[in-house]
Amino acid sequence: MPSTNRLVKRVVLGRALRSDRQAEQELPKRLALPIFASDPLSSVTYATQELLVILTLGGIAYLYLTPYLAAAVVVLLTVVVLSYRQLVHAYPTGGGDYEVASTNLGRRSGGVVASALLVDYVLTVAVSVSAGVDNIISAAHGLQDHRVAVALGCVALLTALNLRGVRENGRIFAIPTYGFVLGVAALVAYGFYSAATGDTPQAESASYTVIPADGKDELTGLAFAFLALRAFASGCTALTGVEGIANGVPAFRRPKARNAATTLALMGAIAGAMFIGITALAMLTDVRYVEDPVRQIAGFSEGDVQPSVIAQLGAAVFGDGSPGFFYLQVMAAGILILAANTAFNGFPVLGSILAQDRNLPRQLHTRGDRLVYSNGILTLAVFAGLLIAAFDASVTRLIQLYIVGVFTSFTFGQAGMVKHWNTLLRKGAVPADRRGAVLRSRAINFLGASLTGLVLVIVTVTKFTHGAYLVLIAMPVLYGIMRGINRHYERVAEELEPDDELIPLPSRNHAVVLVSKLHAPTLRALTYARATRPHDLTALTVEVDKEESRALQEAWERRALPVPLTVIHSPYREITRPVLDYVRDLHRSSPRDVVTVFIPEYVVGHWWEQLLHNQSALRLKARLLFQPGVMVTSVAYQLRSSQQRQEQQDAQDSAPGDVRRPLRHGTD
Repeated sequence: MPSTNRLVKRVVLGRALRSDRQAEQELPKRLALPIFASDPLSSVTYATQELLVILTLGGIAYLYLTPYLAAAVVVLLTVVVLSYRQLVHAYPTGGGDYEVASTNLGRRSGGVVASALLVDYVLTVAVSVSAGVDNIISAAHGLQDHRVAVALGCVALLTALNLRGVRENGRIFAIPTYGFVLGVAALVAYGFYSAATGDTPQAESASYTVIPADGKDELTGLAFAFLALRAFASGCTALTGVEGIANGVPAFRRPKARNAATTLALMGAIAGAMFIGITALAMLTDVRYVEDPVRQIAGFSEGDVQPSVIAQLGAAVFGDGSPGFFYLQVMAAGILILAANTAFNGFPVLGSILAQDRNLPRQLHTRGDRLVYSNGILTLAVFAGLLIAAFDASVTRLIQLYIVGVFTSFTFGQAGMVKHWNTLLRKGAVPADRRGAVLRSRAINFLGASLTGLVLVIVTVTKFTHGAYLVLIAMPVLYGIMRGINRHYERVAEELEPDDELIPLPSRNHAVVLVSKLHAPTLRALTYARATRPHDLTALTVEVDKEESRALQEAWERRALPVPLTVIHSPYREITRPVLDYVRDLHRSSPRDVVTVFIPEYVVGHWWEQLLHNQSALRLKARLLFQPGVMVTSVAYQLRSSQQRQEQQDAQDSAPGDVRRPLRHGTD
């Protein structure tokens, strides 16, 4: 029977896939859209909401700015989508903004973009899941006190789905994504149809008396401009996730770049249309949504729940508690939670590229059983979970940290594309018949870099004191860590580079077998050491108990072993230091010689057996590895429990490519 761990792994992840089946995991556009565009499509559920939150700080008098700010967001979205279409054609390898910035602006710029993207991906998971939980609570108020637990459970579910593989989770994600698009289309269409027939729907919050935040009841001049810019910055959350397709081009079917560009255009058109529709419907139904409902809404008590904007619209148009209302809430919650999948696809791919460039640990470049970057997926889940717990799964608190990293990568990526086109034009690498297309692409990317750079300044200034400063701290810290990792790998590579001269053979090989007892593992180690034909061979034991040491010497003499037993006295009952001193002195006496230390080691079959045995030899091995001129050899001795376990594993009907759990090693 399969072990419990393997059975759970098979159920959660499915059967392991062969490396040559990677092409089968590539995505058609109909599946790529829900996987890579779920984040920007879901952003419309809270982009309008965050815009209203800021405007209502000054009271409902400033809600007249909503259509103008929303129009500016849509214009920006259009420019960014057009800009990224140029990028996926020019750089289809999946590096996205990081590759563009590194290639055209230098490694430092690439490091800045990488740190911004990594932070952004973590925040994408935290914000999307928290927003999804908001919509769940809007329909099920009883879950209010379990907000963080529900959010962490959603992150765990997403992690398991993504570990199963890209194509498989694409089918799952398609349901809430397309279902949400249809639900919003029905919501907007039916809402405006009702208004056109004289039955204008009214939101539950339309009758609320909104009290301006302290000191914001009369805003003029710079204060008014600051409020408008801050509201615009919050509305720009509608653009989050646009870069995901550029980072995921390798996951598309061929022709990869063209399919990715088409998916980008579809995503931009759908997201823009839904954002306009929801914002217009929110204005029509007089939706009110505030940052601090207890202080800003008259009669609002501490235990009351403020429904999300999408929930208020669903209740106003379809009726509170109606099938249409619950359908919309379920699909909104579903796409918001699954929107984190954009990050679960982008973060591991970017982490793999950074690891390949020696900027992150190499483990992030390794594919798991299902041909996905499992270590990257797990890393993202851990950090997102920590953020959710630290900020109590609050969208309002997390959103302040969100889009600084987004627009940092936007700006550097588009600036890098301008440099890319300039380089092609300067080198004369563009045929005359394509020069007009390149000039047009450069103009689009220049406009994109200018607008996203301006928005980056606005976002940084308006959100700095509201939490954005944490991102501005995290990004340099992460950049410094990546630079440190890169320097380490570069230094190690330099040290490992072989010299032109041949490495001289050692003069002699001194063999030392560590002995604690005279048992079967010791005899096997002695036999193996003799088989290596060293120049001299010594059995070494440390005396910590005189009676045990005397008994060992007597047993040694009775067997008449052909290897001398050397006893080191240890008055302070230490084992490691006397052995290290002996080996070190042996090597110092002849620096051109090598010392090989043989350690008898036995293999147990169960984890609890490992805990029952002395681990002093493992600690000694770890110290010996740092000694120059010293080689360490473990001589394995399999106990009966390990042999039985191996027989059970051999008898199992394991899938091709299935990874078996290694046996545990113990020492005496």
